[in-house]
Amino acid sequence: MLLQLSAAELGRRIVGQAGSTHLPLTEQLIQEHSRIKGGAAGQGDVASWNNSVPVVVRALLDCGLDDVEVQIEVDLPHTNSAVDLVLCGQHPGTGTDSYLAVELKQVRHATVDPLCPIAVDLGFGDGKNKLHPVRQVQRYCEYMLRYLPHLREDEDRLMGVALLHNAHDADVEALFGLPETDHGFLYTLDDLHRFRRVLASRFAATSGKRAACALTQARQDPLLKVTDVARQRSVIGGGLTLLDEQYVAVDRITRHLEKTARFTGFDVGLFHDAGTDHSLASEPGAKRVYILRGGPGSGKSAVALELQRTLGLKGREAVLASGSHAYTETLRDIMLGTARRGQTAEKRRAANRLYRYFNSFSETPPDSLDVLICDEAHRIRRSSSHRWMPKSLRDDDRPQATEVIKAAKVPIFLLDDHQSIRPDEVGTATYLKELAMGMGCEVEVTDLEGTFRAGGSKRYQDWVQQLLGLGASDPVAWRPDGRMALTVADSPEQMERFIRERHVEGATARITAGFCWPWSNPDGGRLVDDVQIGDWRRPWNVKPEHDVPDAPRSHLWSTDGRGVDQIGCVYTAQTFEYDWNGVVIGPDLLFRDGKFTVDRSASCDPAFRGAIDDAVVTRCILNAYHVLLTRGVVGTVVYAVDPATHNELRKLITGTIGMQHYDGAQPRLTAEGSQLPPAHRRRHR
Repeated sequence: MLLQLSAAELGRRIVGQAGSTHLPLTEQLIQEHSRIKGGAAGQGDVASWNNSVPVVVRALLDCGLDDVEVQIEVDLPHTNSAVDLVLCGQHPGTGTDSYLAVELKQVRHATVDPLCPIAVDLGFGDGKNKLHPVRQVQRYCEYMLRYLPHLREDEDRLMGVALLHNAHDADVEALFGLPETDHGFLYTLDDLHRFRRVLASRFAATSGKRAACALTQARQDPLLKVTDVARQRSVIGGGLTLLDEQYVAVDRITRHLEKTARFTGFDVGLFHDAGTDHSLASEPGAKRVYILRGGPGSGKSAVALELQRTLGLKGREAVLASGSHAYTETLRDIMLGTARRGQTAEKRRAANRLYRYFNSFSETPPDSLDVLICDEAHRIRRSSSHRWMPKSLRDDDRPQATEVIKAAKVPIFLLDDHQSIRPDEVGTATYLKELAMGMGCEVEVTDLEGTFRAGGSKRYQDWVQQLLGLGASDPVAWRPDGRMALTVADSPEQMERFIRERHVEGATARITAGFCWPWSNPDGGRLVDDVQIGDWRRPWNVKPEHDVPDAPRSHLWSTDGRGVDQIGCVYTAQTFEYDWNGVVIGPDLLFRDGKFTVDRSASCDPAFRGAIDDAVVTRCILNAYHVLLTRGVVGTVVYAVDPATHNELRKLITGTIGMQHYDGAQPRLTAEGSQLPPAHRRRHR
């Protein structure tokens, strides 16, 4: 949140001053934005503060609601999305806490996409459709209810509106076609009198400080992780609350399927109705390929699972494929865990059919699948040929992506251009788009710009890319933002103790490392302590092909509590997240002359053996650390083996690990140097 003041206090700040283009309130918000978010505010934000916020403030004052508290730019839990305004006060009838979420739009004209009624052109001139303002505030309210128990105590406590204060009804008439709810009403310039009536019905002319304080200090439920979303898909209210471009992308895809997909022979085909004469269905045009691109924590996997869940609730089947052993086997295990007595074999067959690998479509008949969702598509390889494949089936020249696209009527790819970690992984948005267009397909590329990891810290995501040289600028010092805790450990022993203490407290916590130590097979039923730094020795996680007593299988390392006893590698950490993330930077990544450089000779990854170009190895190692450094939901602790690199990290990161006493108890390790985000508050068990 940038600022909280009463309507009366804001009223004194929306009086223009001679010689200034901005209101005093706007100037204050610009400064707060720079201080809190570490960058200049966008033109759209500044215009909204200068032109839109005063409309709401004057409406409150006109209604005599001078003491209602106004919160500006209120961050949603665990994400970088924010509600423009949240008004806080007491309900005039019950005296209970009352809240109104307001999304402000300066648009004067709006049109709805004919293919997707929740995608609208708001006249910004950027050629991009936005989420319908009503649906946007509805989803924001739903998201707040999901993660803030204080709001769930009374279902009438929260209301939402979209205010288009510059637009006349006739100029945005198409927007009124979307059904309104208590969490999403639409008001325009012609409706300002109705908006004032809403304010009078929601708030009494008394102080809103108590309600504002209760909302600010409210306990937040922990972020739903990918595995949580997977497990909850079958329950009412389960799944993911999609926001902004996530929602638009999924809605466009499902509507496209409703219009074009035909029955293909599944027990229940996609959108197949036994009572419908499908011979009358219109012929679909060119195959359409969807590419959803986003950084770590942008919700790609959750979107994939939510899309599969949405189709499943309609009785439809969509296959989800990946190049990750850990991810695919975890999803299969979750589905197998729902089997009733006598259904295990049937569930296993269904799980193997629904959750597959990218290399399993070489013999799939064309268009035999209605929907194929390819998560972690950056791991798509050049070809599906491998050393165990029969010679008759080998085709090193046929791209793996071609097999995937041919197999489904509607292929969907979700990827991050900076997460391919092996030399033969080629899945970028550009590569897939060019390949699909070469096959005569239409292609839609959508960027998922939200951040649902690292406490919703977009700054942290950008900082990691800058640190590794994946961004547009050089490494910079980390500037704490109150969302993500970032600290440096003085030794691997100190890191481990800190991580284990978080684990004992009930948080999920893991340590990962660069692939700079050998990965041995188990020795007589026990793991070998391969990762050695001085006197500190720990084993890698279990290899995929092995079982070891008292240790989770490789695909369960990030979700089984026993995983805290092993060091994870990039292949088991990718896709997953945990609250606290310890990262050991090995000697394959060295900080020299103001930037990170790669020393491939220090890598023990067998993927880099042979005549692999240095540039490819550099890309893979940098991407691997990009993955490792972005697994944390609450905080990340780093340690570098190379002394010079560790010293440079000390200069760039102010956070440290120190000893603290609590209530006379034994001292424990705590993160210092940066304010811990709200998500770190101890959970109630």
